[in-house]
Amino acid sequence: MICATPRSGRTLLCDLLHDTGVAGNPHSFFRRQDFAEWAEEFNVPVAEWRDQQAFDQSYLEAVLKYGTETTGLFGMRVMWESLGHLSTRLETLFPGLPNDSARFQSAFGLPVYLHLSREDKVAQAVSRWKAEQTGLWHVDADGTERERVKPGQTPGYDANELSRLVTELEDHDAAWLRWFDRQGVVPVSITYEMLSSRPQATLAFILSALGQDKTIAETVEPRTAKLADNESREWAARFQAERAV
Repeated sequence: MICATPRSGRTLLCDLLHDTGVAGNPHSFFRRQDFAEWAEEFNVPVAEWRDQQAFDQSYLEAVLKYGTETTGLFGMRVMWESLGHLSTRLETLFPGLPNDSARFQSAFGLPVYLHLSREDKVAQAVSRWKAEQTGLWHVDADGTERERVKPGQTPGYDANELSRLVTELEDHDAAWLRWFDRQGVVPVSITYEMLSSRPQATLAFILSALGQDKTIAETVEPRTAKLADNESREWAARFQAERAV
């Protein structure tokens, strides 16, 4: 279970894990906004929304199949804002359990929690603010567009928006840490900085934590490229300078 925040390298990590062939096929299956799309992908009748428990059971079975992809290990990623919604839905299937961790174990098996964070919250906020404006969230390693959610728009610097996003990202990372503590969980900690600068070494570290052959990481290459450019760095430097005044 990848516990993350936006623009922390989660797509890069999911690609790497998938491409090992031994670590499942992790995605954001439980993001509220994507339920209908995933249900269509899995051929889970949306009509079953009228009976939430029936839908959730069918959906969970489909998620487990897709997220395992014959590797025997199920993978998923969860953003902080999706955690409560996921726990509430699982509670209808696994009532009477004491906490989130117990529900996740009943639903998915004994979890390994990967806490993916980004040390440079200003750069993370800049990346998110630009993506929200341009609609471009990911590019492939060769530079071609991979995920665009709306037509292009020239991005503009906004100190207030960046400040809001920095605070939100800090709050969500802190919330994950409190949650781990409450659940009695010791996560495997990974940073965007580790992952982006040393992807294969970081992947090997994760594979070891998952009980898999870490040498497989040597055969896997990143499929996504950084979107940060000179403008991103200029915005980050400008925001830091303005905040220091």
